[in-house]
Amino acid sequence: MGAGCGPPCRDRRKRPTRSTGARSQLSQFTVEAATALPGPGWLRDPRRAAFERFQASELPTEAEEVWRYSRIDELDLERYSPAPGDPVPLDPLPAPLQALLDAVGPRAGLVVSRNGRVVHTELDAKLSERGVVVGSVTEVPDGAELLAEASEPAPDAYVELATAFAADPVLVRVPPGVAVERPILVLHWADVEAGAIFPRTAVRASEASQVSVVEQVCSSQVPGLVVPVADLEVADAANVSYVAVQDVSPETWYIGYQASRVGQEATLSSFTAAFGGEYARVRTDSRLVGRGGTSNLLAAYFGDGEQMHDFRTMQDHVAPKTTSDLLFKGAVEDLARSVYTGLIRVRKGAAGTNAFQTNRNLVLSEGAHANSVPNLEIDENDLSCSHASAVGPIDEEQRYYLESRGIPRGVAARLIVLGFFEDILSRTPVRGVESVLRKAVAAKLAHTELGDAP
Repeated sequence: MGAGCGPPCRDRRKRPTRSTGARSQLSQFTVEAATALPGPGWLRDPRRAAFERFQASELPTEAEEVWRYSRIDELDLERYSPAPGDPVPLDPLPAPLQALLDAVGPRAGLVVSRNGRVVHTELDAKLSERGVVVGSVTEVPDGAELLAEASEPAPDAYVELATAFAADPVLVRVPPGVAVERPILVLHWADVEAGAIFPRTAVRASEASQVSVVEQVCSSQVPGLVVPVADLEVADAANVSYVAVQDVSPETWYIGYQASRVGQEATLSSFTAAFGGEYARVRTDSRLVGRGGTSNLLAAYFGDGEQMHDFRTMQDHVAPKTTSDLLFKGAVEDLARSVYTGLIRVRKGAAGTNAFQTNRNLVLSEGAHANSVPNLEIDENDLSCSHASAVGPIDEEQRYYLESRGIPRGVAARLIVLGFFEDILSRTPVRGVESVLRKAVAAKLAHTELGDAP
């Protein structure tokens, strides 16, 4: 059974030849293709600049610490093409998207995109009158300025590529002092074989505002590449809840980036759920820049077959009296693997910091492997920090207790796994989403052989 902090077992399959940098010849991803994407003229220059930065940068490799234990050397961009530019309506909604809509219930707004193009937008009329904006950034008068206000610079070439090829970025903007009581949903669907889509969502919560955003990425059963970017700006005294759910096909590569900037006395509560993908990675960078800011980061993931889930997190404390609390929980079975690498960084001057980081993993099969590497980088003395990780099989004492009360061995194991996830699913910050996540976990368990699990 794979576990611990050492390098995971690797399937040394034949890999594509990789160049030394992103400037290599790519027949499908060109500056002409990026600047020819639909949208207002002001989008051309940012797209061109992002593509030039992509060309000038090195493609990530597994030799880099932040990509260590990943499968990024296997990614061959030549296998994919940017999805077609014309929007095609989704009617009816695919079942996974409709299930989330039904679970969440009454909503304040909705954006639906198909293959990277927005095909449906709605917003409560009263919120629109109060200045709330939900929809394609291309339809916003000051969209150029808002898109330029990224929380953090792009951490790697793939985020630059996503900026260059984001066909229809989505904006959620809440004016100062406005509380959006019901959630806003942003739903993405991909169904182009070998297509590459680059969903981009910017949330701008102004001073003393409140908003909840649920973003979902799903796909049909076709191979593809999805590179989503979420950029969250949580201004002073604002409160943002953000949930990201991905359940793409097992033939899809998913390389996500979430960046947040949390202001003074502001609160971010985020939840990431990952169930799909051949290789599914999410990098989360949360920077606390205002005194008294709080960032709560949660994630749940479940890998089976030959899937790999890869999480990298940064809790970056810049200002004093800030708090971050991270809990990521996942399970792997069959030949699946997971990697978690997290860093708590406390900068000089961030006195009074409270930072916590916990990663827990269940390994349900002999061939599965989970890797957990928490880290601290401290440049301040007045603080409270802790990190913890755990990788292991189902607890034998818990299973014995259930079996001693007449519960069959396999059923007992499933109950333990469900309980393991319930601890975190019950903390989902947007009501209703947890029911969808419970069903996703149950679907993974439905074909799991746990009767003789070690």
